[in-house]
Formats: sequence, structure tokens, C-alpha cells
Amino acid sequence: MDSILVKGGGPLKGQIEIAGAKNAALTLMPATLLSEEPLMLTNAPRLSDIKTMTQLLQSLGAEVTSMKDGKVQAMSSHGPINHVADYDIVRKMRASNLVLGPLLAREGVAVVSLPGGCAIGARPMDIHTDGLAKMGADIELKDGYLHAKAEGGKLKGAVVDFPFASVGATENIMMAATLAKGTTVINNAAREPEIVDLADCLRKMGAQISGDGNSSIEIQGVDRLGGATHPVVTDRIELGTFMLAPAFCGGEVECLGGRLDLIGAFVEKLALAGLDVSETKNGLLVKRTGDRVKAVDVVTEPFPGFPTDLQAQMMAMLCLADGTSVLEEKIFENRFMHAPELIRMGANIAVQGGTATVHGVEKMKGAQVMATDLRASVSLILAGLAAEGETQVNRVYHLDRGYEHIEKKLQGVGANVERIKGV
Repeated sequence: MDSILVKGGGPLKGQIEIAGAKNAALTLMPATLLSEEPLMLTNAPRLSDIKTMTQLLQSLGAEVTSMKDGKVQAMSSHGPINHVADYDIVRKMRASNLVLGPLLAREGVAVVSLPGGCAIGARPMDIHTDGLAKMGADIELKDGYLHAKAEGGKLKGAVVDFPFASVGATENIMMAATLAKGTTVINNAAREPEIVDLADCLRKMGAQISGDGNSSIEIQGVDRLGGATHPVVTDRIELGTFMLAPAFCGGEVECLGGRLDLIGAFVEKLALAGLDVSETKNGLLVKRTGDRVKAVDVVTEPFPGFPTDLQAQMMAMLCLADGTSVLEEKIFENRFMHAPELIRMGANIAVQGGTATVHGVEKMKGAQVMATDLRASVSLILAGLAAEGETQVNRVYHLDRGYEHIEKKLQGVGANVERIKGV
């Protein structure tokens, strides 16, 4: 099993190209099931999760071709569609559940295994299935599979009121509603940029959608959708991760493709911590203004609030801050599993329930640490940039699910980072 070796060093300088968003691409790819015509995604990230979604779509009868070194995904679902999303594929990745809505919309029937992914909370499917049930789907859980069937073979428009703003459920219901009979309104919808990106792509395919980016989305069902070519939006989580790098060891990094509108709440916290963020012609330039960052308090919230997927990276930075910071995790339970590993490196962190109190220390020391999930993995690599000695991050298979060639990107700005191949 591979590991990442990090040696703490001097300031960083250079440019990092930010990839297309993993969470957007994994939502856009199942949209091919809604049409018999080709769907082409450009600016696609090159990640193991993309390969997993490719395998899943191919198992359902879609044709998926990776082009231009994986940056373009060409898909077509013009042939017969298999209704069963098998456990052996779905268990690898939470986003696999996003085939449920498209399959029901196009075929009127779907059998989808309950999904897997990072162990950062229960994240039940009830909100997805309750919404589809309101649209006329009969759904039963049997032997670990959701067996879903649309009444009369076609979903119907409905008013769907979510108890909380679930990103995945918003995406699933939105895709299902594009081919439903009548109008669907999603209330308390998620507002993330990935939702807007999906809506933009679906509109190119002929869907009638309005209100995306707000808490109420309206979809007027159409008889059929066509093909489209669509660029995947910039990955705001990868963007935020690399924006933090200069905070650990100084210097400045320009994140190519970065946009302030994708990470406004995150940038506000960076400013309070003493990082300077400025727009450039090609992206965002970040540099540390002092010798040490300042303590700030963070509460994770749905977009446009502070992203839960940047909480671990932010905690790693605040371990070295001047003062005491409090981080409150309101999106997922069990999402402080990186704290014990940071403590192994000399951090002073106290976790109580969904709150972590971080007392900044002047320095951390390299250690053998273990990645527990995707974002925890990268937080340990960032911490290693500022630690004395060597930090070896083990079990980085999590990392490859969400970061494209991370060691090469960090090497490009002067970091001493290398991948050690497992036996």
C-alpha cells in the first residue's frame, strides 16, 4: 500500500493547476443515463473515483471513453440499460447512489445497492428515497439493495421538501425530475456550486430547470433529453487545500483556475488568520503575511458556509496558529478522526462531541501517521510541510480518490514530498 513521505522545508513558490471538481464530475457522469445521445465532459479530474464511476456506468450498459489523458470523458447510453447497480462497485464510493434517480427517470425501474465511501457518518439514503416516493416511486430495501419502481413506469412531478439541504439528494431528485411528467419543486435544496454545474449541464441537454443556486429549485419535466458538451467546474476543495499550503511553510502559491465565488466563506477565514488572497488573471494568489498564522474559530455549514470538506485541512493549519481556535463540525459526525494523528505530530487538540478546541503550538514534529479518510489524508500531508523532520502518511489510497497527482503538484512549488510505492 502506497504512502506519502513529507519533509518539512522552506517557503513555497509557483503555480498549481486546480483540477475539475470530483464531486461535480461524479454527479455529471450519471446524467448520461438520461439520454441516448452522447454526453462529453471536459476538464474532468483524473481520480480513482472517476474510474469507479466509469465501471459502474459501463456495468449499466453505458459506453464511457477516457480521452486526452483522462481530462475528457465521452459517454453514451444509446443501447439497452441494465437496471442493477451491483454491490461490488457501489460499495467503493458514496456517489454511486446518483444512478438511482436517472435510472428511475429513464427506465422506470432501478435496483441499486446501498453505497459505501469514507466512514465519516451515517449519511442515510432516506432523504433520497422519500423524495422519489413523492414522485410516484415504490421503493423497498431488500438484501442491501434498493428496489425502486415508478408507478405506471414513469415518475410524476411533485413538491419535495427536504428536512435538510442534502447535496446528493438534491442531485438525485433534480436528475429524476428532468424526465418526470409535470413540474417538480425541491424546497430546502442544496446550493453548492456542483448543483449549479449539474443544472447547467442538464439545461444544455434540454432540461427545463430554474432556481439552482437558491434553496428552491423548479424542474419542468420534458419527454427526452439530448446530448451536450460541458466543462466540469473547478474543484473548490482542491482549490482550498492548495491555498492553505503557504500557511504552513510560507511563500506564495498561485492556484490556476481558482475563483472567489466558489469559496467565499473559506477565504474570509483565511483573511482573519493572516493570509493574503488576491485575484490574478489566471486564478488566485495566496501568501502568508506574517511568520505565524492567527487563531480563528470555524463552524462548518452547507454552502455558502464554510465547507466540511476543508475542515480537516483548516484544523491542521490552526495547530500552528498563535492562540486557541474552536472548530465546530455540523455536517458529519465522526469527522475529527484526523485529530489523533495530528496529536502524534505534537498538536494540542481536545475533541468533545462535534467540537474540537485547538491550542496552537509553535512547531510540530514529523511522525508515522495514518490516513483515516480522504480529507484527513491531505491534512496530514499539509502538516508535514511545516513539521520538523519526516512525516510518513500511510494508507493514502483515500487520497487518490480526491486529489490528482498531489505529490507532483506540491513538488512543482518546491515542497519536499514523494510517494513511496507499497509492496
